[in-house]
Amino acid sequence: MGEIQKASGADYSSVVKTTVMLADLKDIKKVNEIYAKYFPSPAPACSTYQVVALPLDAKIEIEIIATLKA
Repeated sequence: MGEIQKASGADYSSVVKTTVMLADLKDIKKVNEIYAKYFPSPAPACSTYQVVALPLDAKIEIEIIATLKA
């Protein structure tokens, strides 16, 4: 995520919304700990879902929406 943002001239402070998909919702505590390192308060809006499966048997997938400066 960070490298894609950097290539577009953005950074984590540009993120306004994230969607986190977890293979196991029991991992939410650990995810929140890591999330806080990248998104200090106030963090962007976030939706979190448990899903049946993710590509390549991943445990987590994160989608972001960020603003770009003109």
